[in-house]
This record gives sequence, structure tokens and C-alpha cells, in this order.
Amino acid sequence: MRILLIENDDEQSKILINKLYASEYQCDLAANLNDAKYYLDIRNYDLVLIAWEYENNIGISLIGDIKKKINGPSVIVISSHTDKKSEIEALKAGADDFIRKPIDYDILLVRIEAKLRFGASNIIEIEELIINPEEEKIIYKNEEIELKGKPFEVLTHLARHKDQIVSKEQLLDAIWEEPELVTPNVIEVAINQIRQKMDKPLDISTIETVRRRGYRFCFPKKLT
Repeated sequence: MRILLIENDDEQSKILINKLYASEYQCDLAANLNDAKYYLDIRNYDLVLIAWEYENNIGISLIGDIKKKINGPSVIVISSHTDKKSEIEALKAGADDFIRKPIDYDILLVRIEAKLRFGASNIIEIEELIINPEEEKIIYKNEEIELKGKPFEVLTHLARHKDQIVSKEQLLDAIWEEPELVTPNVIEVAINQIRQKMDKPLDISTIETVRRRGYRFCFPKKLT
């Protein structure tokens, strides 16, 4: 499970990151709004933790943007504001939970676990194609397709960004833990496996190459 933490307090962010890692969550840290938007554009998150501080310019607008995403992540707001108005505003904007500082970390971790367990489904359904990231399973016309590992993750990432052009660099950064240690060629290998194991046997096209720019999820589209 991958979590994005948005927090500009260095001491607080270190504590939170350590707690999340200790609970075996993958985690990215954004210290400002621009970093948060960057991570949300290139990666898929199961949950976002937002430090609710008006002076940081991180708040309602960002929650709204997150919730507009297809299969968007759950959002938990962590706030030093104790007034009821702030909580109401956050929840009306789309936040799934609101936790006040100082943080009870045991409670926070339980709330995170609950949101990940009972939150919105991450299943992607497009006509007769179903992609289930949690079970690493693809079903087309009630038949399961054998596609695992990085090719599955590449397909899932592109499907979540349907109709958008995604570059090789963006795919590497989104899917590989240490993208600097691999070459862009691994993306071509993954795309080829998708086409060989899925597109050709089913006579469909799921991913198209946009020359010099990257790839785009294009299902439903028949092979020509």
C-alpha cells in the first residue's frame, strides 16, 4: 500500500514517515503544494495524509482535486486547528477523516488501516475489461488474463490515467522503487508483454505508442 504524506514540518514528517514504514507502508513525502501535485500526477496512492494548515496553502482545493481522480485515494486530514468549522470544511471538501494534533499515532494507524480496508474500491472497469490491482487480476469477458508483475503495474497505471499520454520517465518513477537504477528499455519490455499476452490473443488494443512522447491507454479499441 502506498501513502502520500503532505507535511512541511520536518520533525513531524520524520516521525510520521518512520511510523508508516514501521507498519510496512510505502510512503512519499511532499513538503509543499507543488510537490504534492507532482507526486499525485505521476503515482497512484491508496491514501493521502494532508497536514491541514491554511498558511501552507494546502487544503480544500487539493482535497477536491484528489477526489476528482478516477479510483481516487482516501484522504485523511491531520490538523492543528481544533475548531469545528475546520473539520466541517475538510469533510465537505471530500476528506474521509479528520484527526487533530497532537497526533495519537496508534489511533492514526488504526484509522489508516480502516480506510484502506473499507475505502473506495481500486478496481478499474472499462466495458468488459476489469483490472483488480489488489488481487493483481485481469478479467476480460469473464476470462482471466495471465499478466503479472511489472507489465500488470504498467497496464494499471496507464488505465488509471486513461486518455493521457504518459512518458517512459513518468512510468519508471511511478512503478519502480529506484528508477535511476533501471533503463527506459524495461518499459518497452513490459509494453511488449502486454501486447503479446493480452492484446493479440484477445484482438484488442489497450496501449498505443505516441511517438517521442510515451504511451496512452486506448481500450476499447480493436487491433487493425
